[in-house]
Amino acid sequence: MFYKPLKALIAGGLLALASTNAVTAEEIVVGGKNFTEQQLLAEITTQFLEAKGYEVDNRSGMGSAAVRQAMENGQIDVYWEYTGTSLITYNKIEEKLGPDETYEKVKELDAEKGLVWLAPSDANNTYALAMRRADAEEKGVESLSDLATKVNEDSGLTLASNAEFYARPDGLKPLQEAYGFEFPRSDIKRMDSGLVYQALKDGEVDVGLVFATDGRIPAFDFVTLKDDKGYFPSYALAPVVRKEVLDESPELDAQLSSIAEKLDDSTMARLNAEVDVEKKSIEEVAETFLKENNLV
Repeated sequence: MFYKPLKALIAGGLLALASTNAVTAEEIVVGGKNFTEQQLLAEITTQFLEAKGYEVDNRSGMGSAAVRQAMENGQIDVYWEYTGTSLITYNKIEEKLGPDETYEKVKELDAEKGLVWLAPSDANNTYALAMRRADAEEKGVESLSDLATKVNEDSGLTLASNAEFYARPDGLKPLQEAYGFEFPRSDIKRMDSGLVYQALKDGEVDVGLVFATDGRIPAFDFVTLKDDKGYFPSYALAPVVRKEVLDESPELDAQLSSIAEKLDDSTMARLNAEVDVEKKSIEEVAETFLKENNLV
């Protein structure tokens, strides 16, 4: 006599389960640029969202302009972006803004394009000047102001910089003006960004232009000099989601923010080093990060 009610109950349960799966299995297209840090973030996001029940299409490895265009065109749903890149490159804002102002500005401007900036992480992949740790400690150089003092004392320090930063109007020259020093032209070695790290490691130069979250900084035991006057733009890293997608899946805000909360400069540099220096696979590094932080 319980057959019909039981059958109805089972049928109802299966319908409810199917309904739940229809919600959680919604496809999310994750984008990423074509360098290690971005490929890592795309893979971390992919594995994380898959563990949450989403179907995920990972389309990392794109050029910066291409991934942004794909985002605006609705071909990509989520990717990680740098505040300074959006401010300067995509929105053409030349005004110098502080970190919080930069975030609020790009959040406002990109909202007009249907893109929502979620809470930023503490990872800031901006320019920095670095020295070998032992050398910096020996010379007592902890900040760019300390470096300026040494250069002005004619200490003979040499600098490695890529050609772009050397020449650009918001690059080396205004940096030196802001801190009141100037490397003699003969003491500046221009080279590709990738060669700067090796030249600094090998002692061919004393100071190198680096990116703050590059994995070679901890791997080669470099120390970045504190930008105590706040010269360099903020390139805070944050997840960006299309508004249409976030409206359909509002839980993405809290979910992606839980990843952002675990990221800072040292963490990002360590993850990058595991790929670039230790030659681990991006998939392995992403999986370990998620498990270590109890995200999956």
